[in-house]
Amino acid sequence: MFGADKGTGDRLDGKELVIGIVQARFNQGVTNTLAKACWDELLARGVQEKNIDHVVVPGALEVPVALQAMAEKGGYDALVALGCIIRGETYHFELVANESAAGVTRVALDYQLPIANAILTTENMEQAIARQVEKGRDAALVAIEMANLLDDVA
Repeated sequence: MFGADKGTGDRLDGKELVIGIVQARFNQGVTNTLAKACWDELLARGVQEKNIDHVVVPGALEVPVALQAMAEKGGYDALVALGCIIRGETYHFELVANESAAGVTRVALDYQLPIANAILTTENMEQAIARQVEKGRDAALVAIEMANLLDDVA
């Protein structure tokens, strides 16, 4: 039946979940805030601290390989990608933004594992700062909801 979704309420319970977080260090002020907001929301939704693994990599291009290693290891219900790419004056922004996003998506599809992609792509630092807390929280919610959803449909 169309619209017979059980809603997000039941799917935002993280008590039984194991979550992995990969954080890019580049633009660390922003990515640290993303990570804190993500952690805070995961804990608020019942994910136990012992069930959260958090690794830090140099930059956004390194995020997918760390996600892949975590997926290979197994035992995760969902993963979170955190980073911050700010447009500069060269083509490098597009390269990093496109390739990191493609890598995150490829890992999610290859391993059938939900990955919340919170690698910010902004025009400037002000935009990144304005989004850092909300997107960190959103990433936690997406990870929890998708982990529970996939558990329901699998």
